[in-house]
This record gives sequence, C-alpha cells and structure tokens, in this order.
Amino acid sequence: MNNILLRKSGFNLIDKRWGGLYEGGSYLVIGSRKSGRTLLGLQYAQASVNQGEICVYFTNMRPKDLMIQAASIGFDIQKNMDSNSIIVVRVATPEDIYQHTNSDEILVEYLNDIITIINQYHPQRLIFDELTTFVGFRSNELLKSSFIHLLESIEDKDITSMYIVAEPATKKTNEIVDILANLVTGVVYLKKSTKKIENQFFGGTAIITPNVGHTEGQFSLQYKIMPKIGVSVDIEDEIKNQIVEENSQLEPEVNSFKSYDSFEAVPVKKQIEEKIIEKRKFVENPPNLYTYNDFTLIINNQIALFKSAGQKFNLISFNVSKSIFEITNVSLSDIKNAIIQSTNRTEKICYIDDLIMVLIPNSNEQKVADFFVLFGKSLKEVGLDEKKFNLVLSMFNYEVDENLDRAETILDYLTSPTTSENLYLPFNDLLHQ
Repeated sequence: MNNILLRKSGFNLIDKRWGGLYEGGSYLVIGSRKSGRTLLGLQYAQASVNQGEICVYFTNMRPKDLMIQAASIGFDIQKNMDSNSIIVVRVATPEDIYQHTNSDEILVEYLNDIITIINQYHPQRLIFDELTTFVGFRSNELLKSSFIHLLESIEDKDITSMYIVAEPATKKTNEIVDILANLVTGVVYLKKSTKKIENQFFGGTAIITPNVGHTEGQFSLQYKIMPKIGVSVDIEDEIKNQIVEENSQLEPEVNSFKSYDSFEAVPVKKQIEEKIIEKRKFVENPPNLYTYNDFTLIINNQIALFKSAGQKFNLISFNVSKSIFEITNVSLSDIKNAIIQSTNRTEKICYIDDLIMVLIPNSNEQKVADFFVLFGKSLKEVGLDEKKFNLVLSMFNYEVDENLDRAETILDYLTSPTTSENLYLPFNDLLHQ
C-alpha cells in the first residue's frame, strides 16, 4: 500500500494547521482581484522547487508580469524555468468561446489539453492560474463529469494540483464554483478586506476548508500580503496557546516555559506534533472516498477508457453481515478502516450502508490479488479472526467486459437485495484461491 504523503504548500496557515497538502490531492483557491490568489499560487510553485519537484504552471499572464509578481516574493521564476523546475505554459483566454453554440464541447477540449501537457512533462505539481474562464460551462453536469475526469487523470499520477478561480459574482458562477469546490480535496478562500491590515498591509481573512482528509478541520485567520513573503498569517500565539491547553494536566515544571521559542517548550511542542501524527493514522474520510454520484461518474469514465484504450478495471464489492456486531468485537467502521488501509490514492472507495465498493483502475490479476492479501492482513490488524472472515464478509469481484456500457447497470445490480444471494461469495474462498 502506498502511503499518503504531505507536501509543503508555501502558505503557513496550511503548512502549520494541516501539515501541508496531500500528495495527489487537488485544491481550489478562490479569491477576488488583488486578494493575493496569484501570489499564493507562486508560493505553491516556490515550495515545489524547494522540495526538488517539477511544477507545471498554467497562466494567462504575460511572461514579464509573471516574473515581476514572482520577484515581489523573492522567487526567481526565470532561473527555475531555465533549469526546467518550473514549466510555464501560457494559455490564451477563450474570450469569444461563449459565442459558439457548442461552447461546452470546446471547453471540454481545453480541460483535456491540460492532461496532454501533464503527460508530456510528468510533473509532481500543477497549478492553473486562473481557471475561471475555462469552466464557464452551460451544462453543470458536463462541467462536473469533465472536471472529475481531469482530477482523476492527474491524481492517478500522484500529482498535487491547485486551481485558482475568481470569487463568484453571479448565481451561475456561484453554481460553477460550488461544483468545483465540492470535488476537490480542499478549498482555500481569500476574502479580501476593504481596509489595510495594521494600516500597512493589504489582506483579509483566509479560510481553509477540507472536503476529505485533513481531519484537523477548517481554520480561518487574518492574512497579510507582505513583501518578499507573499500571503501569510500570524499564528505563533495560537500555537503557543494550543500547546499550553493540550498540556494543562502535565507536571508544573514541564508546563512553566515562558516563551514558545525557549528550550523548555521544545519537548512539549514535539509531544503535540506526535499526537497529531498519531491521530492521522486513522483516516475517517480518506482522499479516495467518493459519494455514490461521483463514484458513478468515475466508473463511467473508466468504461470510456476501456472502450477507447482497452484499459481494464475491477469493481470489488463487499457485503458486511449484520451479525458482525454479535460474533466479534469488530465494528463496521473497523471494516471500512481495513479497506482504507488496503487501498492507495488511485483506488476509489464508495460506501452504501453496509455495502463497500472498491474500484481498482488499470487493473490486472496481480493488482487484484495484492489488494486481497492487504485487505486480509488489515482485517487481522483491526481484530478480526481469519476464521470469522466468512461469517461477516462476502464479496463479488467484477472485471469490466465489452457488455458493460454504463455504470448504473453494474451498480444497480450490486446494490440489488437479491444480488448477494446469487452472486456474492465468502471472502475466505477468494482470499485463498
């Protein structure tokens, strides 16, 4: 199983509160003009360079303007372009696109072009500043399916992506931003203030909101746009207060430090960080968990890939017996956690009550067998005796074939009350094949 890693974002609110961005995660930045959204994107690109990664930077800015913006935060983007650490792709704004009757189809092609460029450069990060004019779809459903396809194609390569959009000003643009915001791993909203911060800096309120993972939750703080730094928040006092609060029950001599930066504070700070790391081991909402509707769209995309390129996938469905609560100390949540621990970022999970589905894209027999073995081990780790596997779990493993034309066909079949009686097999029987 691949571990989910955290990458520095370049924005201290995210890096200190969430520990960074998930590798392979997708993030949306929303802000009005001069809110600092482009600077935040440049900080993200600079963090990529600092970690020895390659970043593809899509922009509609003129090259000289982009260099000036980068220089304002002490980032020599030209130097990194010369070394191919930053690949700048200038995109022309489709100003006349909305005059076409088939504008949505043209916008789909624009989004697909992003995938083409990613396949050419193989980066670890992507930023698109800004995406607003490329997501003005008339059809919300087509926007949703196209954006999911874009995210799926990028996350399958473990690329961490950031998309910058303008703060919505109309009902339609609000609908568009809502769709995008609900599909990404997390959202950063820069709400610009009309007044200067401390009578000196431009800024406002920064709100970071997770959709999946980032169990530390949502945070909001006043941010400032500072020379040579960019978008930044002051959270040192809050960190110190958190350490004091978390350790209020400790011995007085341990809790008596005067300064966050003092030597005495270090063991306490380390203790807090270790608690956070320990908490992350259990992921209630993993990045690869999807709603039924989104799961349906993903499967339809996989069907299209199978039809066009012959790329197979397996859909594995687990039916959990209600007797689990009577014969074991293991709960349904434990079974779900075992599934989470057995999958990587490219494999998708969907829950429907006591039915758990896992999609394995670009599959083969070995991939499927490896998943079964990992799941068996994970079940033992959560406390389920192998002798009881068959009593609480039955399973169906479906490999795509030419007869499948739409996701709803297989999903309706799997969720039918009569399916388990005829098709599901005891898990142990398949585990030991």
